[in-house]
Amino acid sequence: MSNSSTAAKRHRQNIKRRNRNRMVKSELRTNTRKLLELVQSRSAEDARKQYVSVASLLDRAVSKGVLHKNTAARKKQRLNRVLAG
Repeated sequence: MSNSSTAAKRHRQNIKRRNRNRMVKSELRTNTRKLLELVQSRSAEDARKQYVSVASLLDRAVSKGVLHKNTAARKKQRLNRVLAG
């Protein structure tokens, strides 16, 4: 139990943020996994569409404060390298 009303509010805020972060990261991991499966199955056009979707999700995660911008840029670059190679 919290000692003050501000501590209780901070706890509620932290729970909301944690849930949002977990949802966003889970969606990112799922879509990244789909992209890697498409790359392995050699369907280039579908993989390119999925890459655009994953890049968009990464950018949205940055704007929500879930990921740092350099982390998103690094992930996009690595996925692009996998897609090209």
